[in-house]
Amino acid sequence: MKQQHLIVQVFRSAKHDGMYLYVEKSIGLKKVPEELMTRFGKGISAMTMLLTNESKLARATPEKVASEIREKGFYLQLPPAKEEYLLDLYKTPTQAVY
Repeated sequence: MKQQHLIVQVFRSAKHDGMYLYVEKSIGLKKVPEELMTRFGKGISAMTMLLTNESKLARATPEKVASEIREKGFYLQLPPAKEEYLLDLYKTPTQAVY
């Protein structure tokens, strides 16, 4: 596997919790489609990092992130899916027990 080194800037969405855009720092958000930016909202800089094959990322492999940045100009990380049982707990009315 080819060694990857990429300086990446990560932006968090102003509109959606848990949504992040990874872009090459030297290019920034220029290659992100306008339609995506409209849905994403204002990008708030979260961090800048050196992305290598050894980087530890929460929800993607560094190879996947680097590949998409090189091919599309960005990598979009969506929020994790909510567990169905948590939604059921939220919808279930609660009663106080005395």
